[in-house]
Amino acid sequence: MKQPRYFLPISIFLSLLIAVTAYFWANALMDSLYAYRSPLQNNPPQAGEALGKPITRRVVMVLVDALREDTATNAQVMPYLNQLRQQGATAVTHSRTPSYSVPGYSVLMSGAWPDLSDGPTMNPEDGETPRAWTQDNLFYAAHRNGLKTAVSGYNWFEGLIPAQYRDASYFTSGEDANADRDVVDAALPWLSGDYQLILIHIDQVDYAGHHQGGPRDQRWNQAATRADALIKEIVSQLDLSQDTFVLFSDHGQIDAGGHGGTDPIVLIEPFVAVGAGIAPGDYGDIHMVDIAPTIAALLGINIPAANQGNVLTDMLTLTPEYKTAIEQALAAQQATLLAAYAEAIGCPIAASAQPLTVGAAQALMDSAKASRLTSERIPRLFISILLFAAIGYALWKYWNRAFLWMGAEALVYAALFHIRYALIAGRTYSLSSVASASDIVNFTAAATAVALVILWLALFIGLGLFKQEPHRAAESVFELTFAILLLLALPIAWSFISSGATIGWALPNMLGMFIAFICILQALVIAALGIVLSGISAVTARFARPRSG
Repeated sequence: MKQPRYFLPISIFLSLLIAVTAYFWANALMDSLYAYRSPLQNNPPQAGEALGKPITRRVVMVLVDALREDTATNAQVMPYLNQLRQQGATAVTHSRTPSYSVPGYSVLMSGAWPDLSDGPTMNPEDGETPRAWTQDNLFYAAHRNGLKTAVSGYNWFEGLIPAQYRDASYFTSGEDANADRDVVDAALPWLSGDYQLILIHIDQVDYAGHHQGGPRDQRWNQAATRADALIKEIVSQLDLSQDTFVLFSDHGQIDAGGHGGTDPIVLIEPFVAVGAGIAPGDYGDIHMVDIAPTIAALLGINIPAANQGNVLTDMLTLTPEYKTAIEQALAAQQATLLAAYAEAIGCPIAASAQPLTVGAAQALMDSAKASRLTSERIPRLFISILLFAAIGYALWKYWNRAFLWMGAEALVYAALFHIRYALIAGRTYSLSSVASASDIVNFTAAATAVALVILWLALFIGLGLFKQEPHRAAESVFELTFAILLLLALPIAWSFISSGATIGWALPNMLGMFIAFICILQALVIAALGIVLSGISAVTARFARPRSG
């Protein structure tokens, strides 16, 4: 198709503009995810009164990092844990994204989901220390109520829990079996001391997932079996008629190793509780946010102020009076949280005059959040419609019927890219497949370049397009790259409409954000490489065309 004479310089300018924009946009998007802060950051709800007399002498929490539900229920791999299931309470925990460790720790200790807990939404980079929790949590509440606390585990906890909220601690930079041995050895003396809240973090299962082949490798099960032996050591030091043992995990792992995304296997975890105050049984499905308020009820301390979960009262041996006190405390806590959240996001919430249940309060918060998001999405939708209308007009004017051919070219590129991404490399469409920032950038760039070059060679050699006039050969490359860029713009626009150009006061749909992110990376490479290929095409066409005379 014949293009206007200014098509080439405009195409080069637009390609450069798209490449530069994509570069800065991709960086800004990931920076905003790392920098995300809860709306409650500067307006934390006030903690309520203590629930009352504890129903246990101490709670010992064991966090087995990355332990999958299927691994935890495999009696061949973790025989002792499954023995504990028979004498205690068991459930399947459901979590939310981002399914990284530090966001999971924050949910487990605060009872607030990642968008509200104000814990880091991503794990710190190597050598960095996570910021301390700003919202109320089990350690803050226990210390406020005069209980002694202790924590032994990976050194991220040193940053998350300030020194004034832990009476004893041990931290390590190791993640393997040797590090876990040191962690447990440090904690064992505390189990016979006067500590009422103890957290022990076992990390070698996560280490096996990341560094030893993932959950399908035999070394994963070996790590889980060693963790099971450590659990037995810990429980053997407890008097379960007076003490309570609680086991949970922060996330699962995909079969290839990794977590962080929306994959179903990384969003379910085991839960086992046994000992004083626990009513044995299988309690089905629970939410990760239910764990913190339930432990608070065991200890008689206040429910963490930003809590969004229920106390699992059916799982506890409670007097009618204590159960009523819990219900009243939850209603008051939810009302305080609701008021703080409404003020933080600037959306008034008309709460019922009746005592609030957790379900009712969370529904009101969700409604207020959706209302503000809708008001923000409307102008972004209008901008996107105008932009695509302008693009549609240009396609109709300059490409007309060739638009179908261009669309087919773009779909072939997409097929080539995703065959490389999902089928050959076996990557998932989530953060779980991202080993590092350089990993996702380098892989996406390489897969994009390979797919584009294959398509370019097929079109320009297979169809003989090198025999065109040099300027026409260059124009054909830009037509190809613009068709691909238009296809990539669709998921990018969807994410922009839904969540904005970068992450603001609310966490986005993580699946949509991830797909938009890899599309932005592809757009950068397509735009930049398109300029190079157009030049190669023009030069090749000049020498490949038969000379007249």
